[in-house]
Amino acid sequence: MTNMPVWHTHKTHRAHRERLNGHRACLLWFTGLSGSGKSTIAGLVEEKLHTMGKRTYLLDGDNVRHGLNQDLGFSDQDRVENIRRIGEMSWLFVDAGMITLAAFISPFRVDRDAVRERMEAGDFVEVFIDTPLATCEQRDPKGLYRRAREGEIKDFTGIDSPYEPPEAPELHIVNDGIAPEEAAAQVIRHLQANGYLGQ
Repeated sequence: MTNMPVWHTHKTHRAHRERLNGHRACLLWFTGLSGSGKSTIAGLVEEKLHTMGKRTYLLDGDNVRHGLNQDLGFSDQDRVENIRRIGEMSWLFVDAGMITLAAFISPFRVDRDAVRERMEAGDFVEVFIDTPLATCEQRDPKGLYRRAREGEIKDFTGIDSPYEPPEAPELHIVNDGIAPEEAAAQVIRHLQANGYLGQ
């Protein structure tokens, strides 16, 4: 039987880091279909927060697969592990006192809920970027929907693999006919109204 690692508690902890930062740490979890605008909106939110003097870090699905998760494919099993790893990394960033932004399709509700359960109450802010499939296909910035429709890509979310929308997200943004800046402003207003940004 292998020895289980023991968590080592340090004297400097999250509350100290939050006091130094002047704001509460949290995880903004942007979920939605490919092409829904998750990364664009998350990037604008981070820019606005940075301008306000808040400490942030943005984790983007494509970028993380270049390094930490480069060994994972797109099977259901690999997608579950992809989100599990991101959840653990996000927990560390929140513990570091950061407003952490994660932009991932994260198609399965149970996986998103597992990340929520890993966090302390109020730390997980689910932001559902609700964009109609037809709009996402029309945008198709990487040509992925076209390739999926032509059979070049298998298990593509929204085409031949399901997307399970959040049932009760903290923020539900219908991203169809609004500017990305307005969507980002909705996120900032939510953070301000719920006391995440301090004074």
